[in-house]
Amino acid sequence: MAGNSQRRNRRTSNKKGATVGSGGKRRRALEGKGPTPPASERKGHKKNRLANAKVRHESKRPAPRRGGPKGTNELVVGRNSVVEALREGVPANTLYVQQYLDNDERVREALQLATDKGLNLMEAPRPELDRMTNGLNHQGLVLSVPPYEYAHPDDLTAAAFDDGEDPLIVALDGITDPRNLGAVVRSVSAFGGHGVVVPERRAAGMTASAWKTSAGTAARTPVARATNMTRLLESYQKAGLVVVGLAADGDVELHELEALGGPVVIVVGSEGKGLSRLVGETCDFRVRIPMPGGAESLNAGVAAGVVLYEASRRRA
Repeated sequence: MAGNSQRRNRRTSNKKGATVGSGGKRRRALEGKGPTPPASERKGHKKNRLANAKVRHESKRPAPRRGGPKGTNELVVGRNSVVEALREGVPANTLYVQQYLDNDERVREALQLATDKGLNLMEAPRPELDRMTNGLNHQGLVLSVPPYEYAHPDDLTAAAFDDGEDPLIVALDGITDPRNLGAVVRSVSAFGGHGVVVPERRAAGMTASAWKTSAGTAARTPVARATNMTRLLESYQKAGLVVVGLAADGDVELHELEALGGPVVIVVGSEGKGLSRLVGETCDFRVRIPMPGGAESLNAGVAAGVVLYEASRRRA
């Protein structure tokens, strides 16, 4: 009879012989996948696509600018780096926080500082933060810093003359370490300078690292960019400023230079090669800092600070 499994010699399975269960000890065992993740973290889910699209839109949104070359937002990644940047007043606009991040003291401090400063807080899935940072170890925190708003070089002299003061400006000829730039900005602010000029190419710019080193003084000390440093120095000379270059083999010692008491541009060369040839030839004076201890040279940021102090002392 059809369907009667009791018939003698009837095969009811394609397998030969009895099959013994794995008992959960071999490949046949079923492995649990844990709790179902939220929809926003499930790849391919509509909510996941919407969350990723929102983060991409926020990360690419252009920041408002008053002038200067256009740029893209800089990202500060990692818990320690983000907290330090927020402490030092780096002008960020958005703090990205990984979804379901385990809180520790650094995360809580970052969130508190960002809230106090009125920054945008964005929650993002870990895969999206990985994409934003190109796989860097962001530890669940990413800080977006808008491009720095550079001044025009003529603004520095104009501001000094408007205040009835002799301009005191530092020009950096090929400094590539942003920490040196930040240190110079801090010294210019400390000794009453009117700003810093950097080349537009092949030189350090006002990154988050430079901001941190400046200890917040970058907020009140303008930094300008020059497309051609030699032509800029020549234009400053026509405006009545004396161009003083720092060089280990300079012809004049620092304490002998009377020009520091008037309108002056102090030019500091790169960390390795010093002043470039054309810039060195443009300088009115090449000045050396006496070093009785026998050191061959000083760090660019330290050298600038020494000369700025001497200029401030003479002006006082």
